[in-house]
Parts: sequence; structure tokens; C-alpha cells
Amino acid sequence: MGDCGDLNANLNFRTTGDPRLDKAIYQWISWDKNPHTRGQVEALVQEGCVEELRCRLGSRMSFGTAGLRAPMGAGFALINDLTIIQSTQGLYKYCAIAFPDLHSRGLVIGYDTRGQEASGCSSERLARLAAAVLLGRGIRVYLFSTYVPTPFVPYAVKKLGAAAGVMITASHNPKEDNGYKVYWESGAQIASPHDKEVLRCIEESGEPWGGSWDHGLAESSPLRTDPTLHICTCYAEELQSICFHRELNAETRLKFVHSSFHGVGHSFVQQAFRAFGFAPPIPVPEQKDPDPEFPTVSCPNPEEGESVLELSLRLAEREGATVVLATDPDADRLAAAELSNNRWKVFTGNELAALLGWWMLFNWKQLHSNPTDTAQVCMLATAVSSKILQAFARVHGFHVEETLPGFKWIGKRIDELRKVGKEVIFAFEESIGFMCGSMVPEKDGVSAAAVLAEMAAYLDRQNLTLNQQLANIYHMYGSHVSTTSYIFCHDPAVVKRIFSRLRCFHGENSYPRSCGGHCIAHVRDLTTGYDSSQPDKKCVLPIIKNSHMITFTFHSGVVATLRTSGTEPKIKYYTQICALPGESVISSLEMELHKVTDALVEEFLEPDKNKLIRRS
Repeated sequence: MGDCGDLNANLNFRTTGDPRLDKAIYQWISWDKNPHTRGQVEALVQEGCVEELRCRLGSRMSFGTAGLRAPMGAGFALINDLTIIQSTQGLYKYCAIAFPDLHSRGLVIGYDTRGQEASGCSSERLARLAAAVLLGRGIRVYLFSTYVPTPFVPYAVKKLGAAAGVMITASHNPKEDNGYKVYWESGAQIASPHDKEVLRCIEESGEPWGGSWDHGLAESSPLRTDPTLHICTCYAEELQSICFHRELNAETRLKFVHSSFHGVGHSFVQQAFRAFGFAPPIPVPEQKDPDPEFPTVSCPNPEEGESVLELSLRLAEREGATVVLATDPDADRLAAAELSNNRWKVFTGNELAALLGWWMLFNWKQLHSNPTDTAQVCMLATAVSSKILQAFARVHGFHVEETLPGFKWIGKRIDELRKVGKEVIFAFEESIGFMCGSMVPEKDGVSAAAVLAEMAAYLDRQNLTLNQQLANIYHMYGSHVSTTSYIFCHDPAVVKRIFSRLRCFHGENSYPRSCGGHCIAHVRDLTTGYDSSQPDKKCVLPIIKNSHMITFTFHSGVVATLRTSGTEPKIKYYTQICALPGESVISSLEMELHKVTDALVEEFLEPDKNKLIRRS
């Protein structure tokens, strides 16, 4: 790695006075061949920005709920050419141990349309550098020749029999960010223990190998294959497995508008609609083409609701469309709105899950008349999502499970269930992530858009809207009301203080007994493994030591969770309440939930005292 004692001579600057930091600076400037990011570090050294250098170079990224994700820029803690090369070297080292047939199976690599001119960094460039690392080691690489939705990478891993896959994306994060998502041979995102082992191998792979910077290898190497046409064709064909009324879809009177949020989704959603027999949805012209600046939205996340769907809703009104669909920039999430009684209803992720879950079950039952088949059927949801699937299961007798937040945990459980002969026909997370059918063990906004359109068209033939059917579902299975939001906190020390206070509320190792006058019945802390509702006081779900997540169950039936985001500087909060069929009207449930949610935020998070930034 070289001696950093000659740093002053090499850079013509005085050292920082911190030998460890000086070594990191020396390594960076020695290893980074991107003039933009190398220049950023050189400028910071020249200007004496020691704390900024320490933030950028003093730590590395770790795998969260969506792989590696960080702002683009110079430094070991950020996404850039060098850290992607290092990550891929580490991934190669672990895959070489895990797969004796790695050379013949190869890896899949895809990318979205993100980029940052100041860092000379784009998703496509990063994907080509990742490919160069693998090609330089004689590994077959299936590198897409154009941008693709995130779910196409795990789909390709399964279809091609690859050992693993990499997707360069930051999904719906701010424009400054990018990421590195890894999928295992099952098509599921890597989870423990693979993620820890890959990270260990990354930490051992500091200096780039010879040839790792040669992104031209992606064009010249005979080991590189372009899977784009094959995968797109197979994906369109397999969509038929979740298309149940194709002959009726072409006749629908409904019009649909689709926004791809300046990301990859436009052409792929159009193709999915055609595969279902629909005319293509009307695209939002200002948001149809990829643009890494996301110029028409305050943030590229359709989960934010009506404020970011403004262009879509206005276009729908002009075109006479009653259903709006929006995929996030990497097209793995789906938002939807419907014109109902001359007002737009923007569905929450939990509401869309109630509709999509009902639809997948309804059609599965149409095709499986033998009641014993139900024993093989499963649905999955994350622990912070609506309990509506459990209500379905109580009536219909199929299997439902909860996982930790993040689709990587859902994907892992799908693989485990598949190995014992179970079929997962639907899974979701409340943050508008849906998996319809068993094509790919990952959330998929492309297929979900087509499935939701088919459901809307079917219901329209029954003179029902999506919103009316949602009311029917609640009438039949009980009302399920939920709230999901977040608050920004950029200081890890404050986050730690907030959660430490909750764990020592009435003294050491004692949690709050009430909130806003509402009595708490049980507490589950997935960070420590404590669950007061269990006889042994231990959590059933796995412990997540690298983040915070505490759930409070109130005597009133409200369930509230506070957790740190795995991808952004946010503390998220989720509250929900369920009623048995005919037990309570939604308005009274909403009122109860609103009271508890407000008290939860003010008393447990103390936004003003902790200088937290509220969601605008």
C-alpha cells in the first residue's frame, strides 16, 4: 500500500497531523484514477478541511436494507469509481469461495440512469467498472447494454442461472445518491451471513487490481454477454403467469396515466401493458425520459404522494384518465391514484397491498378449486406493514408471515419457503413495494403496474372503482387504518440518544408504560432482542444490532413502531390499528390513530428539543 510518510512530498501539502487519516489520503490519491474525485480529495487537503476528509475517508459503507447506498463523491464512505471497484473485488473474492462453478455461471450487472457530473460518476460507468473487475478475473459477465429496472437484475440471475447479480442504483433517494445492490443465486438480495462476509472481503480488497480501471473491457472481452433482448423477451412472456383476464383488458374503457419519475420505467411499463393486452398508458411527457437531475419533482419518490404526482394528476384530468400510476426512478416501487367522486385518492402502500393481495388471492382461488391446495400458498409482509394479509388468512386458511423491514428479508424467506414446497403468491412492504406472483423475489413496480391496471379494468366491468373495492375489502375483513411518516435527523449521536432514552425511560432497561395517556401493553425491541409479549421475553424475529427498531403495542389495539431508515438520515414511524368485520367505523379508528401518532412523535422523538427536521 505504500508508505504515507512521503505524503507531504507527494502532495506538496502539510499533513493533517492524524497518521491514520494521512494514510487514508495517501491511499486514495494513489489508487483513484478518476481525476474528478481525486481532485476533490486533493482540494480538501490543500484547504485543510480535516473534518471533511475524516468524514469521507475515515469509514466505509455497510450493507443496509438496500445494499450499499451513499452520496456520490470522493471518499471511502461514498459511492464512486474506486469504492465500486473495491466492492466488486470483495464480491468476487466471496463468490469465488461460495461458488466452485463461478467462472461458468458468471454474474449479472445492471444499472439505472443516475449520474453526477462533478464526480465524473454515472451508474453506467460504475457498472462497466464492476464488469471490468470480474472480466479481468476471467468471470463471465452478463452486462445489460442499456438501463433496466432493478427487478430485471434478480430476474436475470434466476433465468440465466448466474451466481449473483449487481444493480447500480439508489432507487428513490435524492439525486446526489447512488448505490450497489447485490443479489444472490436465488434472486434475493444478499442478507446475513452473506452480506457480512462480502463486506469483510471488501475491507480486504483495498488496492485495485491490474485491469480493474479498464471499463473498455466491457466492450472487448469475449466473456461479456449482453442479456438485454433475451431477458426483456422472457420477462414479457412470464408476465402471462400473473395476467388473468387478457381478453377483457383490450376492451376496457379506462385510461391510465404513467409517470416514470425521470427514471427507467417508461418503456418497460409500456411493454408490460402490451403483454397484458392493454393499450400503453399515457406517459407524462415532462417525466418520461431519464434525467439524473429529476428536475420536475422536489424528491424522486412517488411515495411522497400528491405533491410529487401533480403533473400526472393534471395530465389525467386533461386526458380523461381515472387511474394514475407512478414508478420510482429504478421502477421497483409503484404508487397509484384514482379519481373518485371528482377528487383524487392517492393510495397508501398499505391500501394498495390490500387491493393487490385480495386480487392475487381472488384469481389464485379461481384457478385452484381444491381446498387442500391452500396449504401450500403463502403471503409475506414486513413487520411495519399492514396486518391485512393476516385478516385474509384467517378467513381463507393460507399461510402468512412477517419479516424484518426491507425486501431483502422477504426475498430470503421466499427462498426458504420455496425449498419446502411453499408458493409465495404475494408479498409487500408498506413503502409501495409489491411482489405479485413468483417471477422474481423482489419488489417490482413494472409488473405491479400491469396487475393493478388489470384489477382496475376488471372492477370497472363490475361498476366498481378501486376505492370502492377497498371499502368492500375492509367491510369483509375488517378495517385496517395506518399512518407512515418520518422525521429527518442528520446527527447519529442524537438518534442514539433518542433510542437510549426510550430503553431507559423509567430507569435502566425500562421502556415507556404509556404515551399521551394511552397505556402500552407490550414492547418489542429488535435491536436488543427484547419482547415483553413472549414468555421468554425474546424476539421471534431476528435481532438487527446495526439499527434501531422499537414497537409499542397499546391496550387500544394501536401498534406503533419507531425505526431508523436503512437508506436515508430518517427516523421513520409507523402506526396502525385494525378492527374485526363490522366492529368499528374507519373515522373512529382514524381519530384514535391520529391521537397516538401525534403523542408518539412529540413525547418519544421530541422534535423541537432534538432539533429534528419535520417532513414538509
